[in-house]
Amino acid sequence: MTDKELAELIFPNIKKTIADYEKKYPKRALTDNQYVTRFAPSPTGFVHIGNLIQALLDYFLAKSSDGVFYLRNEDTDTKREVDSAVDKIMEVLDYADFKPDEYEYRGKIIGNYGPYVQSERKEIYHAFIKELISMGRAYPCFCSAEELDIMRKKQEAKKCMPGYYGAWAKCRDLSNEERAERIKNGESFVIRFKSMGNPNRRIKYDDLVMGIIEFPENNNDMVIMKSNDLLPTYHFAHVVDDHLMQTTHVVRGQEWLPSVPLHVEMFEAFGFTQPKYIHSCLLLKQEGNIRRKISKRKDPEALMTYYIEKGYPSEAVIESLMTILNSNYEEWRDNNPNASYLEFPFDPKKIGTTGALYDLEKLDNISKNIISKMNKDEVFDNLVKYTEEFDTDFDAILKKDVEYTKAILNIEREQAKPRKDFACWSNVKNSIWYMYEELYHPDNYEWMKITDMDEIKSICNTYFNDYYNESDDKDTWFNKVKELSESLGYAGNMKEYKANPDAYKGNVADISTVLRVSLTSKSQTPDLYEIMRILGKDEIMRRINNL
Repeated sequence: MTDKELAELIFPNIKKTIADYEKKYPKRALTDNQYVTRFAPSPTGFVHIGNLIQALLDYFLAKSSDGVFYLRNEDTDTKREVDSAVDKIMEVLDYADFKPDEYEYRGKIIGNYGPYVQSERKEIYHAFIKELISMGRAYPCFCSAEELDIMRKKQEAKKCMPGYYGAWAKCRDLSNEERAERIKNGESFVIRFKSMGNPNRRIKYDDLVMGIIEFPENNNDMVIMKSNDLLPTYHFAHVVDDHLMQTTHVVRGQEWLPSVPLHVEMFEAFGFTQPKYIHSCLLLKQEGNIRRKISKRKDPEALMTYYIEKGYPSEAVIESLMTILNSNYEEWRDNNPNASYLEFPFDPKKIGTTGALYDLEKLDNISKNIISKMNKDEVFDNLVKYTEEFDTDFDAILKKDVEYTKAILNIEREQAKPRKDFACWSNVKNSIWYMYEELYHPDNYEWMKITDMDEIKSICNTYFNDYYNESDDKDTWFNKVKELSESLGYAGNMKEYKANPDAYKGNVADISTVLRVSLTSKSQTPDLYEIMRILGKDEIMRRINNL
C-alpha cells in the first residue's frame, strides 16, 4: 500500500487539496512593508497581562505599518476550554481599543480568510494532514496513553531526552499494510509528524528579538492530530493557518522558543515561507529581594480583569507596557507628549531577553498623569462608564446632579500643574465621598494639633458666622482666615510664627486644618476654598452643627 493510498483510507471524504485552499485564500494585496499579525489566544483561561503585551505588539506592528491585525480563536484544546473565555477576550480587546480588522464572534465573520475559529477549520487541517501522509511525512500512531506513560518513565530512568523518536517511536516504521489493518479494525490512533531531523545537527534561526540562535534539529515525531476530536494540535494548526492567512509576524512568549526547530521543520516540509517570530519578554514581579515570573495563581494583577475592575484607563496600561517593550520609550514619550504610541519607532532588538519587572507603582504614576490631563467632562464620562458597571449606587449619586459632580472633579484640574490624585476610577469614590450628603457620615475626624472640641467649635462658629462669605474671591477668603486666626490668638503669618512660636496658640495652618476637617473629616484634601464654594453655606452649616 502506498502512502497516498493510506492517506485516502484515513481521509476518504477530504477531496480538496492544499492548492485548492491556497486559491481560496489568495495572496493579500499588501507590500512587504505592511505586516499581517494575529492575536491568537486559547479560550482555556482568562486573558492575562502577558497576553495583552503580545496583543499590543501584534496591534502595534500591524497598525504602524498600515497592515492587518486579526483575531484567531485557537480553541483546539477542547478539554480545557473555559465558558465565557471568548467573551472575556473580546472585552479585553475592546478595553484596550485593539479592534481587529478581521475576526469572528458569535457567528459573525469579518474578513476573507476565515473561519477565524480553529475548531471550524477541521476540514482544512485534514487536507493538509492528508497531503503530509501522502508525502510520507506523517503517519498514524496507535500507542495508548498507558504505553506512552510507561515510555516516559523509562526515558526518565535512563535519563534520555523525552519524546517520541528513534527506538521509542514504536509506530513510526510500521508498514502501511499493518497500519491499514489496524485502522480497519477500529483501533484508536493519532497522527504524528514524521521528523527527518537529527539532534546532532544544528539549525540557525534569526529571532527578531534575540538575533541568531542555534538549536539542535527537531527529531521528535509530534502529534499533529488528536484521536478524540480529530482536531489538530497547536504546533500543526498554527503552521497551516499562518500560511493560509499569510501572517508575516508571530508574537509569542519566550516559553515557545524550544518549539522553534519543530515549527521550522513543519514549514519546510510543506515548502512554506515561515513568518518572523518575536518572542516577547517574561513579566516579572518583585517580591522582597527576589524577582519571579508573574503568576496567574498568586498575583491578582496577572489577570486583565484586575485592571478592568480597578478602572485603570487602558492608555495607562498600554503606556506602562510600552516602557517595558523598548527601553527608550520613556525618553521618546517625554519628547513627544501628545503623539500616539503607534508613532514610536519600535525596535524588537530592544525588547529585554531576561524578563522585565512589571511595576504597579509605575503604572499608578503613569495613570495619574494621564487622568490629570483630562478635563472635567472627560473625567466624568470615564468615571460613570466605570460606575455603571462596577458601582451602581455611587453611579446614581454622581448623576443626581451632574454639574455638581463635575465641579468636584474639576478642583485643581484645569491649571498649569493639575492635581494627580486618581490612579484609577475605583480610587475616585474614596477621594471625594465627603462631598456628597448621602455618603458623608464620618465616624472619625482627623484632627491634628487642635483637638479640644470646645476650641474647634469656637473656631468654626466664629468663622462661618462672622467671616465666611460665599461671594468672596480666593484671596479675600484666605485673608479672612488669617484675620480669624489673629483674632483667636493664632499667628496669621507663618514667618512671624516661626520667629516666635511661644507667642501664639498656633498658626493659620492649624486654623485651616480645623476648617478642613470639620467639613470633610479629612486632614488632607484638595483646595479648601473650592470645597467650601461647592458645598454651599447650607451644607456647611449642617456639618458644623453636627460636630
